[in-house]
Amino acid sequence: EIIARYGPEAIMPYSYSGTLGVLNFGSMDRRFFHRLGATRILYTICSSAGKEGFIATTGAAIGPDPEDIPNAELIILWGTNTITSNPHYWPLIQKARRRGAKLIVIDPRRTRTASLADIHIPIKPGTDSALALGIMHVLIRDNLYNHDYVNQFTYGFEALRERVALYTPETVAEITGILAENIEALARLYASTPKSLIRLNYGLQRHTNGGMAVRTIACLPGLTGAWLYPGCGALLSTSGAFPINWEKLQRPDLLPNNPRTINMIHLGKALTELNDPPIKALFVYNSDPANSAPNRELVIKGLMREDLFVVVHDIFFTDTTRFADLVLPASSQLEKLDLHTSYGHYYLSLNKPAIEPLGESVSNTEFFRRLGKAMGFEEECFKDSDEELVDQALEGSGVTRERLEEEGWVRLNIPKPFIPFAHGFPTPSGKLEFYSHKLEKQGLDPLPDYKPLPPSSYPLIFLTPSAHHFLNSSFGAIDSLRAKEGRPVLIIHPQDAEERGISDGDLVKVRNDRGECYLWAQVSYETIPGVVISPSIWWGSFSPKGTNVNSTTPDLEADLGGGATFYSNYVEVEKAVSE
Repeated sequence: EIIARYGPEAIMPYSYSGTLGVLNFGSMDRRFFHRLGATRILYTICSSAGKEGFIATTGAAIGPDPEDIPNAELIILWGTNTITSNPHYWPLIQKARRRGAKLIVIDPRRTRTASLADIHIPIKPGTDSALALGIMHVLIRDNLYNHDYVNQFTYGFEALRERVALYTPETVAEITGILAENIEALARLYASTPKSLIRLNYGLQRHTNGGMAVRTIACLPGLTGAWLYPGCGALLSTSGAFPINWEKLQRPDLLPNNPRTINMIHLGKALTELNDPPIKALFVYNSDPANSAPNRELVIKGLMREDLFVVVHDIFFTDTTRFADLVLPASSQLEKLDLHTSYGHYYLSLNKPAIEPLGESVSNTEFFRRLGKAMGFEEECFKDSDEELVDQALEGSGVTRERLEEEGWVRLNIPKPFIPFAHGFPTPSGKLEFYSHKLEKQGLDPLPDYKPLPPSSYPLIFLTPSAHHFLNSSFGAIDSLRAKEGRPVLIIHPQDAEERGISDGDLVKVRNDRGECYLWAQVSYETIPGVVISPSIWWGSFSPKGTNVNSTTPDLEADLGGGATFYSNYVEVEKAVSE
């Protein structure tokens, strides 16, 4: 009915990583919506800015093998709380430390990981690229860089030298809040330890300048030659190494035309602003946008539209199901066949079902097979079984389903040790690009740079990193995990708390022009003045007054990849009025 009246673009799918299995993340569902001609979405909510930034420097979303981390003599965890977000890395880091490696954590928050480091460097959020430029300034100014490596393996050094001349330690200290002498010391330690690893994570790229921040940090090993050693260089993601045949899986050739594309972080705008055609149906799966999308209040306003048909396919009654016209039960990973890649290691694994699907629940692949049949799609690809989908995904990879069924998991066909950039880089120049051809072609600044966060009339930066017992909004429905997490809190520095008359344990209101949420104050030196932090994401239904942190977060796009900017979020905090 909607298609007949408004056309297929009036239907919008919305999904992300509620499952990261290749088949149920994006295969039969994409075929269905391609064939339908529905509005397409840009999958930007997590990692797109950082990925684009890393590729602009190195040419690929790959890095050293995490299994080789023990070879590093200096490990810099930059914007990552490894014990919470990458626990499988921690034993490898500890092994390196037992061999004498130093561990440095650069993070605005004194996280569980930072508290166990040799050195914790608290940095103002959104100033990471300035620090990287300051380190490069010292390395070049004091002739501490590897001349042979720079000459042989990098492109654009002279232009870089001119750019970083502006970023003296004193200038960078003003930007980052890090003492100039500490910037000097960090630069000298980094220069004197070429067997070094910088492990970045996705938090620091969730800013308006996040793509450039990752790009700039990825330049650092280009001055020391760290890329030459096992387990060294810089690592954001291993995802680019997995040879999944996405075209075979998703069949973009089924598109009948060229439907419009909407960035998923603009869901609220898409549902509330005038579009031609308007979004009249929203199909949500693998996601809970009522909790996890930015600018949450606008998203909920859109979900509440009387004329919007909302379908949710999920394992749990998420907060999004509260706005659904139709709720359909999805099966869990224990009930379906799937294929798993990774962004933190180099192994491909097969997910075999342990039990049959319970009740009426079905996998995403089975659901869209049935829906395709109901819509009269006659193409043979809508009859493909999950086993056939695995085979198609693996086509050309050198790995077979039969081998995975026998062994369970298989290391990718890469050398051991894997030193991906030992002989060059898959960039236009074949070298690490201080001067990026890719960015120049896009009309962007081809050199590393620092751009401040947008100005705001609100005084505090509000960070919402992963809670220890949740994975974004996943697991928020599990009673035992919520009990371990405690309650939704706001970590606030004693100085900021005192200025606002806030005491430890007070219920506080966090607000800005987009909305407000209510959290319990945790007055602590775990954060720095001017920065408040709430480990997230607590569901609104389990939070005071039904709100959560994303009621305040912006839906601005990052500088690269259209990425999300959850952390470029300014707020005011005040003691909540008792009702």
